[in-house]
Amino acid sequence: MNMAQNIAAGLDRILTMEVVRVTERAAVAAARLRGRGDEKAADQVAVDAMRQELNRLAIKGTVVIGEGERDEAPMLYIGEEVGTGKGPAVDIALDPLEGTTICAKNLPNALAVIAIAEKGSLLFAPDVYMDKIAIGPGYPDGLIDIDVPPTENLARLAKAKGVAVPDITACILDRPRHARLIDAVRATGAAIRLIGDGDVAGVIHTTDPDETGIDIYLGTGGAPEGVLAAAALRCTGGQMQGRLILDTPQKVARAEKMGISDPKRVYRVQDMARGDVLFAATGVTDGNLLDGVKFGRTFITTHTIVLRSSSRTVREIKARHQDLDKF
Repeated sequence: MNMAQNIAAGLDRILTMEVVRVTERAAVAAARLRGRGDEKAADQVAVDAMRQELNRLAIKGTVVIGEGERDEAPMLYIGEEVGTGKGPAVDIALDPLEGTTICAKNLPNALAVIAIAEKGSLLFAPDVYMDKIAIGPGYPDGLIDIDVPPTENLARLAKAKGVAVPDITACILDRPRHARLIDAVRATGAAIRLIGDGDVAGVIHTTDPDETGIDIYLGTGGAPEGVLAAAALRCTGGQMQGRLILDTPQKVARAEKMGISDPKRVYRVQDMARGDVLFAATGVTDGNLLDGVKFGRTFITTHTIVLRSSSRTVREIKARHQDLDKF
């Protein structure tokens, strides 16, 4: 068995349930602080829970997308090593609580998210903005293009889907910087689902428009979140393009330090997440795709999706936990 086979086998063992436990633990921890108005506290308990569970995995893991750089984050920082040290060497992208504001306000679509891939397979992205466009699976390759106007992308998508543009729904972060984009999309007659936070969830929602009602994601959001979203699309066959917004000399220098030499490069899914990729997300609050954590008197329920790129497998796991001490 060669090294690639060894790594794939390792990822397969993780998929069996281990990666689910990682996001479940983080989601339950964060869910206990839903609606309490304390973003930092909710994020911290999710980080603590995810790190504890990651360190039980039989992997040599390196965090490439995390809570920030080492001097900014005490745990799950970029470059931190996690796992038992025994097992395959892997890259890890994570967000223990994607949508901290959402959780603090108990609004829809907060998630605990992680992606695991073969070593060297995930884009080492600086914490800057990224311009993004994404659609789900089932469309011709190259259908969308970040360098053409959004009106053109909407027209292409509608034609490929066999519907009129007004039947398309775009997901866009509700930010002042998107005012022109929102006006341009609405001028076509297309609908918009504005979200206050959580652009990983926004991109993932394009993978199942029949369930979520979202056909395309447009606009700028965090680059680390872009890599996480790309990992999910890599597993489902969706399309995404992203370009880092490096609009100051300091940001260009940071990107160069992380190995990015072309500041105008357009990254596609396969550029951001290569090789065998696992992706898992557990709902913290109720959302379009996942139910949030439910606390019963004698049990806790969680709802998770687990994706794998090599098999294009989508597993949906609804778990009822009666051993509450493990949380």
